[in-house]
Amino acid sequence: MADDPYAALGVSKTASDAEIKKAYRKIAKTDHPDLTDDPKAHDRFKAASAAYDLLKDPDQRARFDRGEIDAQGQERPQRRYYRDFSESPDNPYRGQAHYGDFSDVFADLFGEGGRGTRQAGFGGARSFDMRGQDHRYTLEVDFMTAARGGTTRITLPDGNVLDVTIPPGTRDGQTIRLRGKGGAGMGNGPAGDALLAITVRDDPDWRREGDDVTTVLPISLDEAVLGGKVEAPTIDGPVMLTIPRGASSGQKLRLRGRGLAGAGGRRGDQHVELRVVMPPKIDDGLARFVENWRKDHAYDPRAQGGKAR
Repeated sequence: MADDPYAALGVSKTASDAEIKKAYRKIAKTDHPDLTDDPKAHDRFKAASAAYDLLKDPDQRARFDRGEIDAQGQERPQRRYYRDFSESPDNPYRGQAHYGDFSDVFADLFGEGGRGTRQAGFGGARSFDMRGQDHRYTLEVDFMTAARGGTTRITLPDGNVLDVTIPPGTRDGQTIRLRGKGGAGMGNGPAGDALLAITVRDDPDWRREGDDVTTVLPISLDEAVLGGKVEAPTIDGPVMLTIPRGASSGQKLRLRGRGLAGAGGRRGDQHVELRVVMPPKIDDGLARFVENWRKDHAYDPRAQGGKAR
C-alpha cells in the first residue's frame, strides 16, 4: 500500500477533484485486472484504488493533508485513541484494505454494461463485491451527557441526520461505531461503518479521575462550625449531604457509588471537597464575637505545615 496517495495517482497535492479522478481513470484503463494479466499492473491499480478512495472524500483528504490520518485512513500515532483502536487485536478491520465505492468511475469506464464486466477481480477472485470504507469523525459531548449517557444528534457529510446514543460513563477518546453508516459498499458488499471518536468537554464543576469524580461544595461559616445537612449535586441529581461539625476547606467527603459507570457496571465514587466561604460582610457582631473567642481559644492552623488537624 502506497504511503502517499498523491504519488500513487501521479498527481500533485494541489490537484483538483477532477484531476484526481482523471488520473485514477487513466490508471484503470491500463492496469485494471480485467484488461491485463500483469501482476505489477494489478498492484498499481490496487494502490491507485486505495488512493482514490481516500482522496475523493473531501473530509478524508483534508484530514490526510493535515497529517491526522495515514494513507490507509488510520489515525496517526499522535491521536493515541485512534491508534489504539486501529491496532487493537479485536479490531476486525485491522490490516484490511478498503477500496470503497468506485461505481462512478467504473460507470465512466465501462458504461452501464461495465457492471457486468466487474465480475473479474484480483488474483483470480471473480467478484468486485467490496465492503465500503469506514469513515472516521470526532464528536464532542459535554461532561454530563458523557457521565449520564444520552442522545446527541449529528449530521453526516452526506446529509444524513442520526441520533447517536452516548453510553453512560463514556470516556474521552472512546470510539462509538455506527454500523453501516460509512462509505457505500461495491457490488453486493456491505456499507462501511462510521467511527466516532468521542471528546468529552471539560466542565468547571466536575473533575474526573478514572471512574471517580470530584466536585467542590461551598459551605457557610456556621455550617462549617456547627455542621448540618446541605444539598450537594451529583450526576444523578442533588442529594442531602451531612457536613460534620468543625469542617474545613479542602476536607473531602465520599459519596460511594455516585461516580461514573465503570467496567462491569460498577460505579466509581464522588468526592465532595468542602470550601468554607465567609459571609460577604463581617458585621460588628461577628467581629466582636471572634475577638472575644480568640482571647481564650486562639490556635495556629499552620502548625505542622498546616496538618495540625
